Formats: sequence, structure tokens, C-alpha cells
Amino acid sequence: MTIQTRPLGRTGADVTILGYGAMELRGAPRGPAIEEDEAGRVLNAVLDGGINLVDTSPDYGRSEELIGRYIGHRRGEYFLASKCGCPLDPSPNATPPFAHDYRAQNIRAGIERSLSRLGTDTLDLLQVHMSPSRAQMETDHTIETLVALRDEGKVRFIGMSGILPHLPDHLAMGVFDVFQIPYSVVQREHEDLVTAAVEAGAGTLIRGGAARGAPADDKGWQQGPLGLPEGEGERRWESAHIDDLLGDMGRLEFVLRFTLSHPGLSSTIVGTSKMAHLRSNIAFAEKGPLPADVYASVKSALGPASS
Repeated sequence: MTIQTRPLGRTGADVTILGYGAMELRGAPRGPAIEEDEAGRVLNAVLDGGINLVDTSPDYGRSEELIGRYIGHRRGEYFLASKCGCPLDPSPNATPPFAHDYRAQNIRAGIERSLSRLGTDTLDLLQVHMSPSRAQMETDHTIETLVALRDEGKVRFIGMSGILPHLPDHLAMGVFDVFQIPYSVVQREHEDLVTAAVEAGAGTLIRGGAARGAPADDKGWQQGPLGLPEGEGERRWESAHIDDLLGDMGRLEFVLRFTLSHPGLSSTIVGTSKMAHLRSNIAFAEKGPLPADVYASVKSALGPASS
């Protein structure tokens, strides 16, 4: 079996519906401890498993360096996305989310360092990180800087890693080729905005589609999916009686395949530092979306996306 591909909006690129998020390679103390050679094995297994989209960020510690070191020589095999606005040298004692700077000097310094670390001359996608307001980007001339970098050939496409309340404004700007948006069975607040992005011709990268999408001891369920209050994801899961809808699927397979079922999805970015998790994610993704009737039944049980 192979992983299905879908067009990434108007970019002309076809990406696998399962992408790899490199945040889990940032290492301790902000992430799981992982030896560099093991990170290399994971990254190569990503490509060997058929995934052709890798997403990272300067905020993810050493992940850019590891990508460049271990799969830079395979650059032609994957669509490479990173982010901008990130602080160049956050304090060792600082905890995320870091304060971001969307002015030209910081963005340019960041992209030069990212290109060097990643071992490439061009990023396929540069995404504005942390969903700044339209007003902030206008004040900082962020879009002009991104367009200039594209014209210079340092990036091919421009994206936004966006969330409410600013995401509708980002869509209305009409300048972003790709949007990275959170979505899962227990975090559907952006469901209609994923559709709106596609209708505007943009590609969609879904984050949070599996990592915190189901109750599991090693998935941070107690923290809440991507910013939800503690226990809220579990409350939503239980109130919709989702365990009764799983059939012969485990929770993590169900959650990932529910995310893949959104018709507006181009790819969902799932990160792990563990080879076993990677293999299971690939196996689930190869099965593709849920059957249409199951997807409809689940959405009916969950109720409106904004609830």
C-alpha cells in the first residue's frame, strides 16, 4: 500500500496526506530525549515510508539541523516547509510560546539560518508562525518581506500557521498559498475555515490531527489538544460517545483517519520521535479516510463544529 497524495492548493505540488512534523526532534528538555543517530533513522524512515512532506521551524530546537544533516542529501524527495518570525536566540530559560518578531531584519536573518541548517538553497514553503494579526504584519511590512524572499528564490510559496481569531483576516488578505490550521475530532473550531481556505485556492496543512487527538498516556491528553483547557478534549470525546463509534479501530487510528476525512485537507502533519509510532501512523494513513457513512455518523454525534 502507498499513502494517497493530494494537490497542495494552487502550488502545483502533490503532497502525501500524511506529513511529518519535526517538532518532536527538538530534544530535551522541551521535547522527548532522542539521540542524533536515532533522529537520523526516523527521518530516513519517514521518506522510506512514502511521506513526501516535512514541516519544521526554528522554534523546534535542533530539528532543522537534523533534517539537513540526515536527509539533506535526499532533498529532491520531499516538500520542505519551515516558519518565520521566530526569535533567533531565545533564552535557555524561556518557555514556549516565544515572543516573535515579524520585521524584515528578523525574518531575513531567520531564513538565512534555516537554509544553512537545512542544507538547501530554497524552502518550498515559508509560513508565518504563531498567527499574528493583519495589523501587526502591516506595521512590520511582513508580507512585503515574504514576497521579496519569494522573488529572490529563497522560498517558493508563502504560508500562514493561523488560528482564530485572526485566521479569517488572513484568508481575506489573499496572499497566502498554504494555511496550517489545527483540526481533529475533538477540536473542530476551524473546520469551516479549512473549507474556506480550499475554496480560496490555498493548500491546507492540518496540525493536531493525531498527536493530541485521543486519550492516550503518551499523547498529552491531560493538557488538552492544542491549547484547549485541561480535560476539554476528553469531555468532548466522552460526551459524543466516540468509543462506541470506533468499530474495530483503535483510538489513534480512528482520530487520524477522521482528520484525513475532511474533504479540504491537503495533508496532516504528525510528529513523533519513535519509530514504532511512525510505522503505525503510516499504516493508518495508508488506509485513508474513514468510510463516508462513518464520517457522517461521527460528525452527527459530535454536533456543530463550534460547540
